Amino acid sequence: MTQMVIVFSLIPFFLLGGVDQNMQAADRAGIGAQSVASKTEPERVVVQHILVAFKGTVPDDKVTRTRQEAETLAKELFDRAQARENFDALVRAYTDDQHPGIYRMANTGITPDTENNEYSREKMVKAFGDVSFSLKVGEIGMASHDPATSKYGWHIIKRLK
Repeated sequence: MTQMVIVFSLIPFFLLGGVDQNMQAADRAGIGAQSVASKTEPERVVVQHILVAFKGTVPDDKVTRTRQEAETLAKELFDRAQARENFDALVRAYTDDQHPGIYRMANTGITPDTENNEYSREKMVKAFGDVSFSLKVGEIGMASHDPATSKYGWHIIKRLK
């Protein structure tokens, strides 16, 4: 009876160990859990981005495109950026944010350097921070519109530093 209690009490230990190994394997495949991935993220990043908004997502009345038009434009700009078109020129021509659209961010748990206009990751749109900290220098990524994590539209992001 005592041996049976010991065996049953160890089952959660072995099950959780297997989950942890699966999470680590998933992380190596690029689909890992945030807690594992955050250990490999940089402390600070500098990114430049293009915001592609649509009517109602930003207070600017000049943005009149529909959600579908914004999505189509965002995908087109992402492809052009991936093809190494001049990113700054794309920002200048298309962003619904201010040019140059450069942001400095400190990762979770790192105190932002306010003298260098650095923002805390937690103060930024979640998807914007998630994509920014997942990129290597020179890489380009996109945060798709999502009312919960990217409410202003699509962000095409290039990591500068």
